[in-house]
Amino acid sequence: MEVCNGSAILLGTGYLIGLKYAMIICAGSFLSWWFIVPLLGQYGVTPDGVLMSTMDPDLIFSQYVRYIGIGGIAMAGILGVIKSAGVIKTSLSVAFKANKGKSGEEQQVLRTQRDIPMKIILFGFLAVIIMMVLFFIFGGMQMNLTQIIVGILVVFLFAFLFTTVAATAIATVGTNPVSGMTMMTLILSSFILSAVGLQGGTGIITALVVGGIVCSALAMAGGFITDLKIGYWIGTSPYKQQGLKFLGTLVSALTVGAVIMLLSKTYGYTGENALVAPQANAMAAIIEPLMFGGQTPWILYIIGAILAIVLDRIGVPALAFSLGMFIPLQLNIPLLIGGALAWFIGSRSKDEAVNKARKEKGTLLASGMLAGGAIMGVVSAIMKYAGADVAMPTEYIGSSAYNILAIVMYTALCVYLVVHSLSKKTEN
Repeated sequence: MEVCNGSAILLGTGYLIGLKYAMIICAGSFLSWWFIVPLLGQYGVTPDGVLMSTMDPDLIFSQYVRYIGIGGIAMAGILGVIKSAGVIKTSLSVAFKANKGKSGEEQQVLRTQRDIPMKIILFGFLAVIIMMVLFFIFGGMQMNLTQIIVGILVVFLFAFLFTTVAATAIATVGTNPVSGMTMMTLILSSFILSAVGLQGGTGIITALVVGGIVCSALAMAGGFITDLKIGYWIGTSPYKQQGLKFLGTLVSALTVGAVIMLLSKTYGYTGENALVAPQANAMAAIIEPLMFGGQTPWILYIIGAILAIVLDRIGVPALAFSLGMFIPLQLNIPLLIGGALAWFIGSRSKDEAVNKARKEKGTLLASGMLAGGAIMGVVSAIMKYAGADVAMPTEYIGSSAYNILAIVMYTALCVYLVVHSLSKKTEN
């Protein structure tokens, strides 16, 4: 079993999220792998009466324990919505007031406080609805009128409620609970769609479309809040930012879609040597039982939900902990290493200004690791797809020499991050 993934992306991510959240995420992993998996392996029995002591630990985790994490992630999203109920109510009132505003009043609004008129936003909603209806009708989905209406209502209800939560989370704590709210969207939308007779392959595609739209809306809302904060600092006009955001969204949709298709055709997401896609696998695990009539692990979902409530009451971030329970341990250990490096770099000096400068230098380097790892991953996929990659001998991969070289290079990356960050002496 792989102990620690050597990806520079995960190391940089751990640095950026910090030691606190990295420890919470790893605590969820430790609970799953060091307590629940051994406990089930010793005393657990499957619904078919098979002793789990005969099962591989990875199989116990994938078929049972990770569903507890999914339940916790979903409940964390619900708790986020409940806590943001006041913000959602305020957003509704602001939207309706803006729609009833008079033209004379709009002329008196400061340039730095002007937004795109709500009428344009409503026309945009109408255009999106029309495109979704056309997709459901002519995209080979085989949906009746009731199912189309229910699908559209689910999309706009969840998108409106959850984007408010995402924007508020980014504005207040700097983190966006996209995972939890997307998981909850998939669970609820799959349940609703299956209740109106939408099952099988069509039901899966529809649920993924719903989840994809809501997830994209959450990510866009959270990211745009950061853009607006920066725009406020430099004195730009919000309506110009909002207008240009549409162009950026179009460009990103085209490029990201192309990259996803390239990775899918080159590596795939299931099977041996496939890309590690924990979120996508979680979505599949949620949707398949509901759409194909299988046994939905509601008990495990409920256990995870109860755990999330308890964690929230004692002040532990439930989303981070539940994500740790769901994501494999080898992907969480690098986060802890990156978080530990961030703490080390930011605490070596008695001068707080120096610590801050060093931490920011490390943030730039860690961001470069994320960007560089992502870019080289795409480049590698292009080369592999074109047949121009330099393939390693099969017998070399996983050998002792392979693992030693990976450890050496990973250590060198950590040393580089620490040395260059600590070389920063004072704030410019």
